[in-house]
Amino acid sequence: ASDESTGTIGKRLVSAGLENTETTRRDFRELLYTGDELGEYLNGVILFHETLYQSTRGGERFVDVLTKQGILVGIKVDKGLKPLPKHPEETYTEGLDGLEDRCKEYYRQGARFAKWRTTLKINVGKSLPSEACIAVNAAGLADYASIAQKSGLVPIVEPEILIDGTHGVEISSVVAEHVISAVYEQLRARQVLLEGTLLKPMMILPGSSWPEKVGPELVAAVTIKTMRRCVPAAVPGIMFLSGGTSGEQATINLNTINSLAKSDEKELMCPWSLSFSYGRALQSSVLSTWGGKEETREDARTVAVALARANSLAQQGLYEGLHPTTLQFSNLIESFRGWRDPADPDRNT
Repeated sequence: ASDESTGTIGKRLVSAGLENTETTRRDFRELLYTGDELGEYLNGVILFHETLYQSTRGGERFVDVLTKQGILVGIKVDKGLKPLPKHPEETYTEGLDGLEDRCKEYYRQGARFAKWRTTLKINVGKSLPSEACIAVNAAGLADYASIAQKSGLVPIVEPEILIDGTHGVEISSVVAEHVISAVYEQLRARQVLLEGTLLKPMMILPGSSWPEKVGPELVAAVTIKTMRRCVPAAVPGIMFLSGGTSGEQATINLNTINSLAKSDEKELMCPWSLSFSYGRALQSSVLSTWGGKEETREDARTVAVALARANSLAQQGLYEGLHPTTLQFSNLIESFRGWRDPADPDRNT
């Protein structure tokens, strides 16, 4: 996933000491897309509107660069988060107006799948997420999916449950089951072809302020059991997001999920492909390695391919050895992942 808005990618560039310019954004994403053998490890890449129309330094369209490697091009089609009226701290996603025309144009430009992201926040003391928030976002995801399919794009449905909070995995599981069930109820109501969709959920993790360490075996087992309760077998694949976990932890969690799913335990068997759609976990080390320097471009490309390879192996339950991340941070959590008031200089645009 490389579909961050201009504001979001800009914050990451600035944190690395770089300017948030069109050229810098182009140069960084070129490093993500042009490593040798990248197509061996990735099947699709999600782009932002600007990136869909950009080209490499040499003048080759990013769409063509990816397609020639056998990588399908995807596109973020939502217009971002807005505060949900009468529900403080909660959001809905806008962008349905004009969506069909945008989807058709993106298809003409070479996109073959789309993504729409909603966010929901867990706060047990405030009874969040509210039923209203769940209903509004489930309906929005379903409307988007219907329009995307009509326009020839495979919709990725992303009801992201933010990692912020003090709750444990049990609460995360209950909320995820409720939210995802509501999404599929709305998808069925709009007669969306489930076989032509993908789900992009959070792995079942405790809130980032939960005081106890949770190992990958527990994360994997609870994630599988939760998905089995609410994701229809007709859905071909679940593409997990990394959601702020470290690059290495995201890989280990995915590997453990697939190892358990391939075991002989009937209660852990899964009918779907269990894969990844990571943003920060695949990009942060590349940006750190590059740092805007001409002499580190090839090193950054090498890191990008190595990270893709590690997660491709994890998708098969075959990952082992030293992780290629260059960062030793415990997590990649960002404080601006939810909606912020336009007057807030740290808002996510």
